[in-house]
Amino acid sequence: MSELSHLDESGRARMVDIGDKPVSDRSATAEAIVTMGDEIRRALFSGGLPKGDALAVVRIAAIMAAKRTPDLIPLCHPLALTSIGVEVEEVPDGAQILVTVATTGRTGVEMEAMTGAAIGAVALYDMVKGLDRGVEIGPVRLLSKAGGSSGEWRR
Repeated sequence: MSELSHLDESGRARMVDIGDKPVSDRSATAEAIVTMGDEIRRALFSGGLPKGDALAVVRIAAIMAAKRTPDLIPLCHPLALTSIGVEVEEVPDGAQILVTVATTGRTGVEMEAMTGAAIGAVALYDMVKGLDRGVEIGPVRLLSKAGGSSGEWRR
């Protein structure tokens, strides 16, 4: 395993210096799966939830979270994001939240995509918890990233 870049010579946490890294187009896509019963899933995707348009709430929450990632994750750099896309897809066991984030910069946007997906899932839970507190979140995971010196990666 390579040296952990978020640790200094003494093993203390530090923010990585990205000043010498080249600027490049970067993107990342993450997903969060929210597992729920058939009745709630049908209500969610038909717009029939008592709290209203949960899909719109999920999209806005995911976008807001991606934009606020450096406020939530201590060693993330503030980035000028160029786009954030959020899709909420029906899957047999519930919903898949896909968040794709892009920037042109010196560091990647994996954490922004992951944070957006995770908070979108928590927002979805909030919208359906009155119907079933047993709804589950997970996995939340990176699906792909592009750009930077490490190039492309896909799960």
